[in-house]
Amino acid sequence: MTKSEMAAALNDKQAFLPGKRVKLDFGAEGVVLLDGIASQVTEEDGDADTTIKVDWSDWKAMSEGRLDGMTAFMQGKLKVEGDMSNAMQLQGVLSKLRG
Repeated sequence: MTKSEMAAALNDKQAFLPGKRVKLDFGAEGVVLLDGIASQVTEEDGDADTTIKVDWSDWKAMSEGRLDGMTAFMQGKLKVEGDMSNAMQLQGVLSKLRG
């Protein structure tokens, strides 16, 4: 799955937190913005309540269930800036990708 395919799948499944903006920052691969204010998922960069920085390869491993989000965080593979409570809901986003 490419980043664009993932963004489209998350948008179709409304995988955003109502009233919150969460940015997935994949570095050189770009960003995906889960915009719960506009009720959409886009690949546009913008301000966010929470930014989750993770390499695309690690994100794919998490979305496929091969890497646990908490393990990635503890190993420094996943970094959170901003409101940590939004990041804690990341598992719900990942489950929407798998479901």
